[in-house]
Amino acid sequence: MKTFHCDACDALAFFENVRCMTCSEVLAFVPAVLDVCTLRPDDQSAEAGLFTSGDEKTSGQIFRPCKNAIDHEICNWVLAADDPHEYCESCRLTRTIPDLSVSGNLQLLQKMETAKRRLIFTLMSLGLPVFGKDIDAVRGLVYEFKVDLSAEGGEPVLTGHDEGVITMNLAEADDAERERRRQKLNEPYRTLIGHFRHEVGHYYWDLLVQESKWSEPCRAMFGDEREDYEEALKRHYENGAPADWPNNFVSSYATMHPWEDWAETWAHYLHIVDTLETAAACGFALMPARPNEPALTLIDEDQPGASGFDLMIDRWIALTYALNSLNRSLGHADAYPFVLTPPVIEKLRFVHDVIADSATSNGQHGEVLETLEEAATA
Repeated sequence: MKTFHCDACDALAFFENVRCMTCSEVLAFVPAVLDVCTLRPDDQSAEAGLFTSGDEKTSGQIFRPCKNAIDHEICNWVLAADDPHEYCESCRLTRTIPDLSVSGNLQLLQKMETAKRRLIFTLMSLGLPVFGKDIDAVRGLVYEFKVDLSAEGGEPVLTGHDEGVITMNLAEADDAERERRRQKLNEPYRTLIGHFRHEVGHYYWDLLVQESKWSEPCRAMFGDEREDYEEALKRHYENGAPADWPNNFVSSYATMHPWEDWAETWAHYLHIVDTLETAAACGFALMPARPNEPALTLIDEDQPGASGFDLMIDRWIALTYALNSLNRSLGHADAYPFVLTPPVIEKLRFVHDVIADSATSNGQHGEVLETLEEAATA
């Protein structure tokens, strides 16, 4: 995540801010420019709840808030005033929400939507195609946030992905419940945004890898996804992961099936790029007194023989050394409790290459999506 600044007073602002903490100007995230901007009521349309922005990148444009901001105060994204949608680009990807008359559900939904907006920001920043099933009923993405009622005799809710539909158990937004599940499953790491990153990895496997030029190379790297998934799932929970799994997989769950290996690797790639972006925005650097200790500079340098990916991994290893050391000093578990072995790094490189290739062709994606959206709103 980048750092942002108020257009009015240049004070530091954060991704979720709705007001500047220094000058109290209204702030909102404008997806078109991937930036948090200062908003002021439009002189000619103030009564209609429309705004103009103080950011020069959006000069002359008029915006209105997302319906989730108006109805529930749980969104800080805006839309163009003439946008036919009621919800912002992130919120309109949500198809199912819990009953908000039930105490606590609104707060949990807010956590869900906040994590999702961070994910969507990353996907957009990476140049990946992001569109809903209202645009393309087959290839689009949609979220369903549901309450597990199995304790009351209802249907259990399993977090997962199925043909572009990502279902999230609302309980995962409850910190105490999520920690209980983490301990029950003996997981070293379980976060809400981690769920979002993992499940969207399944979606992008369908969108970018399946029946593409990447299909056979992916099988060579991760295994044959045509292996029976239900059998693999049963075997994993009966027998557990192989004893030597850390040599070739980023997590024990990744051993279950090639699809899960891909999704776990994809999630870790997003962990890496997001955290490194935050460190870079904060000017984070490691300058140890001894030359044989991990060092980190976030200033791009000409390093012959080092590709963008190789440099990213070198920085990540140094940064996680610092993060884990800081966490231990505070009495917490490691912030990143994983080891990236050479085979895992090569899997991360594969994900990197798929994303880079998609970003290269994003102009074509954009033209297709624009055509689809025009047809959907006609």
